[in-house]
Amino acid sequence: MMNDSGAYKVLTDIQGPEDHHGDMDFKVAGTREGVTAVQMDVKVSGIPLTVLAEAFDAAKKARLHILDVIESEIAAPRADLSPRAPRIATIKIKPDQIGMVIGGGGKTINALKDKTGAEIDIEDDGTVYVSGNKEGVEQAVSEIESMTHEYKVGEKFTGTVIKIAEFGAFVKISEHAEGLVHISEISPERIANVSDVLQVGQTVPVLIKGIDERDRIKLSIKDADPQFAKGKNTQNSA
Repeated sequence: MMNDSGAYKVLTDIQGPEDHHGDMDFKVAGTREGVTAVQMDVKVSGIPLTVLAEAFDAAKKARLHILDVIESEIAAPRADLSPRAPRIATIKIKPDQIGMVIGGGGKTINALKDKTGAEIDIEDDGTVYVSGNKEGVEQAVSEIESMTHEYKVGEKFTGTVIKIAEFGAFVKISEHAEGLVHISEISPERIANVSDVLQVGQTVPVLIKGIDERDRIKLSIKDADPQFAKGKNTQNSA
């Protein structure tokens, strides 16, 4: 603020009346290292450099004081948001997988929304936006990735035996996929009965041995961990 004689006063953190009667409104933003942005509104034809320099100096002192107060409460950004804070995640699926994720009449995607509490939007190019709380977003993303995962020969998983048959065992490797471990793929040694080594509900290491033209997955335990079934068989035989 300046009077007719040229005397002036640089004010910091002005209020409404001071803004109305003042000759300059000067906003300065920055860090401890320096200024990042400025904005100045003036009602006079010009501002002397000495006044501008004094304004910068006052702004620096105020900025550093504010940073001191902020850092006394929280010295650095939190490593993660609050679990209750809304999140948004973006993942990409193939356009030809969109129908699988949506399901007939929206059945699959609506069930996933109900299960996780997350909002799910899919663009025509396969971009999937998932929003909600941390737990819901992570669960929805995990399920979509599991649903659209393209299995490859050589991949290893820890699966769960869901059915025993004379010729082998069916093992669930994800929420949306299962495969067959033929009896010959259970152990490096010959076994007489699948049930001598495996039981429903048992957790087993498996490796994808092959995928046929109907996308049926062939699994192997002995190739994933030769000692796993061998030890089980020896123990049961004893």
